[in-house]
Amino acid sequence: MSIEIARAYLEKMGMGGRVREFEVSSATVELAAKAVGVEPARICKTLSFKLKDGTGILIQVAGDARVDNKKYKEYFGEKAKMLSPEEVPQYTNHEIGGVCAFGVTRDDVKIYCDESMKRFETVFPACGSSNSAAEFTPDELFEVSHSIAWIDISKLPEAE
Repeated sequence: MSIEIARAYLEKMGMGGRVREFEVSSATVELAAKAVGVEPARICKTLSFKLKDGTGILIQVAGDARVDNKKYKEYFGEKAKMLSPEEVPQYTNHEIGGVCAFGVTRDDVKIYCDESMKRFETVFPACGSSNSAAEFTPDELFEVSHSIAWIDISKLPEAE
């Protein structure tokens, strides 16, 4: 199970105890916010993309943020193309609803954190299953996920 992949990854970093499993689904931002007991914006969603050269891109963003296609293209030099549902587990080791940056083993997957999360003291990414999450400060998440850069490719609801 991919929650075990995420948990083992976090255990190696001394953070396995942060993984929380719920009796209810946390597969969407809204469901995760209800399960955790926080506002939806504090849920970290991990969005998965693929560049033309086949490189996988995971971008961790705040729950209320949306990808700004113009900013994405300016940063990556091409139009945003999300992974297909079949590609997601191949690139991330996790199924849709539990995608996270914990336990990604492919060398051709690059992980980023979006600036939208810096508004919060802590955020809650999934941990490999559709009923799990863990709490991290944005800087801890950056470190534990081995992100390569803080980027700004999102837009917030009030900015739309």
